[in-house]
Amino acid sequence: MRKPQVRPDVWYERHARERVAALPADVDPSVFELAYNLLHLSYLLVSDLESRIHRPRGQTLPGFRLMFKLWLLGPTRVSDLAGYSAMTRSAVSNAVNTLERDGLVERRADPGDRRTVIVALTEAGARAVHTGFEEQNRRERQWFAALTPAERDQLADLARRLIAARPDGLSPGG
Repeated sequence: MRKPQVRPDVWYERHARERVAALPADVDPSVFELAYNLLHLSYLLVSDLESRIHRPRGQTLPGFRLMFKLWLLGPTRVSDLAGYSAMTRSAVSNAVNTLERDGLVERRADPGDRRTVIVALTEAGARAVHTGFEEQNRRERQWFAALTPAERDQLADLARRLIAARPDGLSPGG
């Protein structure tokens, strides 16, 4: 098959939709198209923020997300961070290990329950969140400049609706 002279991602999406639509199974090509575009956008956005903002700072996007949550919430249990982050407890623990090694977070005993460990930002972690967020938000504004403020609000509302109505069996951390 000869590819038309369009961007490869546009060609691929059209080609994939045609192939999916031709399947004899009970499929919905429009649902495929929506999922494909949301995933493609997510991968591009995550990759861009990771490579342009966080890696040059010696961090990862998941690590930054955890630090940002700690900045918002204050000292927090690992299990709660997992729930807020859509990450497993194991992934959060691994990220916290790295952030702790780098002096950006610290573990503390929970004063209310000595068996429970909480994670808190250090002063260096708080500074990293502030500067990292400023850089990330500049890049996010570039990403979403193609949309009007009303369109951005609408897209955010639609995303929240999909998250709230996710299929049964998916936990907030997975």
